[in-house]
Amino acid sequence: MISNLLRFIRFSHTIFALPFAVGAMVVAADGLPSVRVIFLILLAMVFARTAAMTFNRIADWEIDKRNPRTEGRHRLVSKGAAIATCAGSSLAFLLVTAFLNPLCFALSPVALAVALGYSYAKRFTHFAQFMLGLALAVAPVGAWLAVTGAFALAPLILAAAVCAWTAGFDTIYATQDYEVDRREGLRSMVTLLGIPGALRLAVVLHLVAWAGLVAFGFAAHLGGIYFVAAGLILLPLAYEHILARKGSVEAINQAFFQANAIVGALFVLGTLADRLVS
Repeated sequence: MISNLLRFIRFSHTIFALPFAVGAMVVAADGLPSVRVIFLILLAMVFARTAAMTFNRIADWEIDKRNPRTEGRHRLVSKGAAIATCAGSSLAFLLVTAFLNPLCFALSPVALAVALGYSYAKRFTHFAQFMLGLALAVAPVGAWLAVTGAFALAPLILAAAVCAWTAGFDTIYATQDYEVDRREGLRSMVTLLGIPGALRLAVVLHLVAWAGLVAFGFAAHLGGIYFVAAGLILLPLAYEHILARKGSVEAINQAFFQANAIVGALFVLGTLADRLVS
């Protein structure tokens, strides 16, 4: 049951937002915060993502049955179990933020609404990929607030970079569903621009994201190690777009998971090395 649930919500994809939350946390604390704060931030991340993904599966339950790529999802977990998991994870997220600080708790319903609201974005806007980007961009801001209890420019810049990065890779991923989305009347940057136009947009978004990561380094007063890591991030981004141009499902999945996992790893290693080693 647990293994099916983890497959159902693609738990492994937690690695996309987590490195940016951890990086923001380390920079905000100028090192490592207390074990208590680290534990609470990780719990909040896991519960928020679990709530968001199960909600997404519930919202798309019938649509997924008609999509060859996703038609087997509903067999992994019952709809009742998905609803219970979503409700429990949402409540757990709100409870965890209450143990962080008053600002995190006050903003937690907003963060949860953004995370859950993405699931319906493709029903009414072609900017659904940016809505997903906004949902993931909450992570570094939330981690920063968990440590400091106050807003700052650096995490907002990082959030903008994460938003652009996410919108870019989700645009690539959405090319797989171009025909299904058109048939179902769903909207995305791919149905708006077509596959060639969407892939060009993804390149622009990832260049913007990379510039944002560099700007974050300056705003957060990071050193040379971070900027070397930021420079290296261009390599997996380029690799992702080379794979995306092939157009096959296997290549797109490889671009989606492997390349973006490397982006996150380089970012978090660069921030950790800057704050803990240099």
